[in-house]
Amino acid sequence: MTFAARRVPLDARSQNAHNFLVATTQSIIVIGGGLAGLAAATALAEHGRRVIILEARNRLGGRASSFRDTASGQLVDTCQHVSMGCCTNLAHFFRTLGVADLIEPQPCLFFMTSDRRLSRFRSSPWPAPFHLAGSFLAAHYLTPLEKLRIAYGLACLRLGGDDDPPFQDWLDRHAQTPRTVERFWGLVLVSALNEVPERIGLRYARKVFLDGFLRHRRGFEVELPRVPLGRLYGEELQAWLTRHEVDLRLNTGVKLIHVADGQVERIELRDGSTVQAHAYVAAVPFDRLLDMLPAQVVEAHAAFRELRRLETSPITSVHLWHDRPILDLPHVVLIGCAGQWVFNRGAVAAGEHYTQVVVSAARQFRGLGQEEVQRLIVAEVNRLFPKAGSAKLLRARVITEHAATFSAVPGVDCYRPPQASPLPNLFLAGDWTATGWPATMEGAVRSGYLAAEKVLGHTGLLVPDLR
Repeated sequence: MTFAARRVPLDARSQNAHNFLVATTQSIIVIGGGLAGLAAATALAEHGRRVIILEARNRLGGRASSFRDTASGQLVDTCQHVSMGCCTNLAHFFRTLGVADLIEPQPCLFFMTSDRRLSRFRSSPWPAPFHLAGSFLAAHYLTPLEKLRIAYGLACLRLGGDDDPPFQDWLDRHAQTPRTVERFWGLVLVSALNEVPERIGLRYARKVFLDGFLRHRRGFEVELPRVPLGRLYGEELQAWLTRHEVDLRLNTGVKLIHVADGQVERIELRDGSTVQAHAYVAAVPFDRLLDMLPAQVVEAHAAFRELRRLETSPITSVHLWHDRPILDLPHVVLIGCAGQWVFNRGAVAAGEHYTQVVVSAARQFRGLGQEEVQRLIVAEVNRLFPKAGSAKLLRARVITEHAATFSAVPGVDCYRPPQASPLPNLFLAGDWTATGWPATMEGAVRSGYLAAEKVLGHTGLLVPDLR
């Protein structure tokens, strides 16, 4: 995926050359230094724009970032984020920054049931969609009849259209049982969409299975950072921003977006100062955008007003540090357990081995304190992985992001705005915008690229193609 200028008629080239010279002096403010904001900033900077990034925190990456653990001084990911082989925009972004070598594909996925039995999913030489047939047929946690039901459901998904009814209703109509939902459909979708099947619409459920499992032999491969997420936004990113003269301002929170005469007039910062630019990209969560915009502007435009209808879903991660390794595999997907994914983060210090357990759509933990959640997960880890029982738990930490992602409920795309907002010099980026993707790192990067494309067209440079 690259940006490439569209061809223009010969008689238009002189005007476009003039526009380019003017555009190189124009500045664009990007509000937010998460993946969406960084993707927009890098795309704009590559096209000669003067970019200013305003980030409220002292670090980059947004929700896909790390924090400094006070107990150890180590960088710790808020929650383990993964990509997949089908995430092409994210891969392009990492290549642009020069950190693609910090991402490690996992050609084999490991699935474990509560009785500690393991199944492995890996691609065979067969072309898609038959590349996973051997692993699917060998899966110990599904009966032969259940596999037939699932194969029938997958075949029906391939033939479906673009409608978006409740996915649970679709499953009921296509011969699926509570057990096939729990052990296959839900297992995949809760991880991919951070939502349970009964709350998901058909459109994004179909996208997950088609793009991730049926269209390409590598689409299903999980890709894990070999370093803390914060390291992805470290030396290489800083060097890239410096080379492209991007003005990065950390600890610079935006308070209000001032609007006059139907467009953004200026940005008011939390310290009371103001900044101005030729165009603005708001790359913040949708609820923060609603707080920044004047109430009358929100009410006047459906694109902003409908954001209130977006729903969110939580993710809980439990971080465990033991005095020895407790897991021999790089990761394990749990079936029929409280935890869903277990990630082996390896030795992070002398005598410290780090494991992270992730629970998506973690509404079952509401009302439970962190100590109770920790107790449940630690007990499960000790039962599933015998080495954990003999290891010493040095410390643990429970982190819940209550609004980690928007929910891909039926019809959700009706509430997701395009990147060009009703205010002509304000553009929107974030996985919650209209990207054709659910709430993923891929969707965030894609939104940033799409927003940059709109900015470039608005401010006079050759309009780029995103492909």
